[in-house]
Amino acid sequence: MKLIIAVIKPFKLDEVREALTAAGVAGMTVSEVKGFGRQKGQTEIYRGAEYTTNMVPKIKIEIVVDDGMAARVVETIQQAAHTGSIGDGKIFVADIGQAVRIRTGETNETAL
Repeated sequence: MKLIIAVIKPFKLDEVREALTAAGVAGMTVSEVKGFGRQKGQTEIYRGAEYTTNMVPKIKIEIVVDDGMAARVVETIQQAAHTGSIGDGKIFVADIGQAVRIRTGETNETAL
């Protein structure tokens, strides 16, 4: 099993979710996060005053899939989240040792 973590621009969430649903992803966890990378922050205006923030709002998506589906999920996210401009985000893939569905006790792939 693989854990796929994608950090994307907030306005791309609906497109990414729809693409993942079409690709067969049954569930995901979505969090609003802030961070920075090569962008080094952004300039914003609040009550007429301009200020610089070093944290940019992003969306973090976490998905656990079986090994055979991981490459397709990564490609789907990459295509749906792409704008071609700086700050499109990152995708990380990590191995998962075990998964348990709390309600039924099912484990690993059957728990997904």
